[in-house]
Amino acid sequence: MIFAPARLGSVTLDNETLAADKKGCRRFGPCGVGEKALYLNSFFIDRHYYVALSSVRRVFKRVAMSKGGFTGKGAFGSIPYLVVEYDGGEKQCNFKHEEDVDNLLAYLSKLCPDLPLQSRKVEQHMAQQRAENARRYLKELTPQAQAERERLEQARTFLEDHTNLTRRLSQAAKAKRVNDRSNPSYKWVALAIVIAGLVALVYGVVSMIRGANSVGIYFALFGLAAVFLFSGAHVLPTARNNKTALTREWEQAQADLAAVLPKDFPLPARYAHPVVLTRMIRVLREGRAQTADEALDVVKRDLKALTADVQVEQWEYDEVVAVKPMFLLSDYQ
Repeated sequence: MIFAPARLGSVTLDNETLAADKKGCRRFGPCGVGEKALYLNSFFIDRHYYVALSSVRRVFKRVAMSKGGFTGKGAFGSIPYLVVEYDGGEKQCNFKHEEDVDNLLAYLSKLCPDLPLQSRKVEQHMAQQRAENARRYLKELTPQAQAERERLEQARTFLEDHTNLTRRLSQAAKAKRVNDRSNPSYKWVALAIVIAGLVALVYGVVSMIRGANSVGIYFALFGLAAVFLFSGAHVLPTARNNKTALTREWEQAQADLAAVLPKDFPLPARYAHPVVLTRMIRVLREGRAQTADEALDVVKRDLKALTADVQVEQWEYDEVVAVKPMFLLSDYQ
């Protein structure tokens, strides 16, 4: 390989195996998952490193909140990372889109079902949460609530066989919500910076060709940086990143999911997501509702209460960002 990825961890793959595995790997943002290794990005280069799967000890998501958070008012609401622990260290990879991290972890869970996909802290917290839930859950549900719980669990199992559709629904809702809430001035500022970058790039290239001065390369580098940064950040409107296209994608995601749902499914297509069902089952087990409709109403109230000023644990953050945009777009109807 001309540009062979650098090894992390103690296990080395031979060049032939590495080349074939990297070529066939599934790409998720700047990283990739092959049959033999994970491919991780450096700050500038995608899939610049590799870690043999036999060296990987733990992979999980880490999210840093920037200004904007749940409000969606900022250009960047959260900063997602993929963290890989291996036999010799830890590598943290920055992503532009959180769904890429989620999709990578979902794929990795099928490829390596025994690999831990949560941090140790989250594992400990979830164990504590399960213990708290056991104390909070009713020891015995009413016959009606028990029957509804079983029905919701069957519905959740059904959706887990259609993760591609439910993930698409969640991603379409988030993309539309961010676009709806983004300040239009951000796009104009980004466009102005990209135009300035293009001008600087052209000036720098012309200056270097003519040999007129030594600062041409700096203008060229600035121009390239501006163009790549703001084009890659999805701030600028494109054929796929505009209000009309995102609305169409949201509506199509609902239609595709509705086409596979049974007629007696307990949720409308716009809310058909395993996390919603999980939260409804939780409500039934806590005794806060007796029917699926009542449980859905409680879930709506809980989600409404989770505003930008409320701090939540990582596990609940993951649940909320996956489904709250669906309810916001539908005005909780």
